[in-house]
Amino acid sequence: MADRLQKIIGTTLRRERELHRLTQAQLAARAGVSQATVARVETGDRSPSLAMVGRLLAVLGSQLTVGVEPLDAEVD
Repeated sequence: MADRLQKIIGTTLRRERELHRLTQAQLAARAGVSQATVARVETGDRSPSLAMVGRLLAVLGSQLTVGVEPLDAEVD
């Protein structure tokens, strides 16, 4: 379950970053983290804290929302 969530967060972050036409290095500099950190979050290789996700998304003018569904529901 955690790996799946990491992948969803990473994919979402990458999509948002690309929509804003920023490189990983530009996003990292604006969020105060390393480019390698952004890369690991985007690929799902790192489980970021909620604070870090919030900080990265804030740079992109977005925020994290959380919802719940039945366990057997399809998740995008």
